[in-house]
Amino acid sequence: MNNDIPAHVPGGQGEVMAHAVDACVHCGFCLPACPTYALLGDEMDSPRGRIILMKEVLEGGLPLMDAAPHLDRCLGCMGCVTACPSGVPYGELITAFRGWSEPQRTRSPLDRAKRYAILKALPAPKLFSVAARVGQFAKPLAPLLPDALRSPLDLLPEHVPAMQPSAPFTPARGQKRGRVAFLVGCAQQALAPNFNAATLRVLARNGIEVVVPDGQGCCGAAALHTGARDEALNLVRANLNAFNPDDYDAILSNAAGCGAGLKEYPMVLHGEPDEACARAFADKVMDISEYLNALLLDGTLEPMVPASRPLTVAYHDACHLAHAQGVRAAPRALLRHIPGVTVLEVPEGDLCCGSAGTYNLEQPELATQLGQRKARNILSTTPDLIASGNIGCHTQIQSHVRRQGSPVPVMHTVEVLDLAYRGEL
Repeated sequence: MNNDIPAHVPGGQGEVMAHAVDACVHCGFCLPACPTYALLGDEMDSPRGRIILMKEVLEGGLPLMDAAPHLDRCLGCMGCVTACPSGVPYGELITAFRGWSEPQRTRSPLDRAKRYAILKALPAPKLFSVAARVGQFAKPLAPLLPDALRSPLDLLPEHVPAMQPSAPFTPARGQKRGRVAFLVGCAQQALAPNFNAATLRVLARNGIEVVVPDGQGCCGAAALHTGARDEALNLVRANLNAFNPDDYDAILSNAAGCGAGLKEYPMVLHGEPDEACARAFADKVMDISEYLNALLLDGTLEPMVPASRPLTVAYHDACHLAHAQGVRAAPRALLRHIPGVTVLEVPEGDLCCGSAGTYNLEQPELATQLGQRKARNILSTTPDLIASGNIGCHTQIQSHVRRQGSPVPVMHTVEVLDLAYRGEL
């Protein structure tokens, strides 16, 4: 396959694509794990089918425009990676392929404008906050607007909170046990600033000193996974310059999509001179739940105040935490560590909620179907509380839970821990 990759594919990315294509034996284990296959039942809208399409395009046997609709419908949820017995790195393949193919695509002016707006607003918290506040005023007009404009408005919370910039340094409380760097994220600073505030409080309470390095920015995942490779590279390299892995015990993220994006840096820079730097960086990246669970396992996690009453918490596995990063046990263990809390498992828990980065903006119809399905499955457990570890999932699930008439609160896992520490759960 290597010899069939077009000459203008960047060398490192060509190797990534060739390896992924060659690894697939077309066994079909990925089919039931794929959300779009579950909805559409079309082989070409499955991982196995998409690998065939990408191979045909790369070898010149199929025009890109014929394959593009099926490839665009891929959420990049990595459910197929978990299900695959052959270890096919499908995520690396679809990401590298989109980066190679996007410059060759012809898109409509409206599509180009929408993609431009998404990629400019998402990495800029202040701009995103302004856009969200403007959207609040436009919400009553949503039923009159086309899908491309209505879907972003439907996802906005009832109230857009004021931004709360994270302090550049948060000292440890009591005995200092560690020092970490923290990626503050983008959209969540505008939509859910308490995620970061709760994270800093919980870490400080456990004796962890937190640094928010100056010069950090968007993790680059949104740009990378939509094919804007050059923009993604700029964001990746800016973060590599901002974070010195040797200065910290860990580099933490509290957003599953961002954490997975940070761990992809070696793949993004494969074959580049700064690949080794990216690998040293990625080796230090941990999700907040991973880090706190390590404290729990070694017996140093501070005890939490029991819940005021027995509470059931439905835990939603964010795809980029469970599938992309393989983190499942840690958040459940932390929630169960709160006296009085019972963790509920959600039916079809491995199936994506439909958020998937920018997917619910670019594929609103399919994203809505998945969001409705996820909300029904979660509410079927009759929880007191819903917890997850990703801003995209939080926004999507909260929107669809409310549309189904439920007032059940939706929180980040670390917000639940923070409430427990403060005796407010």
